[in-house]
Amino acid sequence: MTLAGFPRIDVSPAVCGGRPVVKGTRVRVSDILEMLAGGALPAEIVADFPYLSEEDVRAALAFAAA
Repeated sequence: MTLAGFPRIDVSPAVCGGRPVVKGTRVRVSDILEMLAGGALPAEIVADFPYLSEEDVRAALAFAAA
């Protein structure tokens, strides 16, 4: 289920135990937040996970802030 206002974030009981993920991936919002908190830059995250975009990283951060 895509959340209203967050088209890049998906929640499905069948994926990662229903935790919020970047749509079309198994990358949890919490994983992205942990990487950012550890000092990773969005460009570094995208380099490590090429199927993500910097927009996905920003969407995860916006979702967490909401």
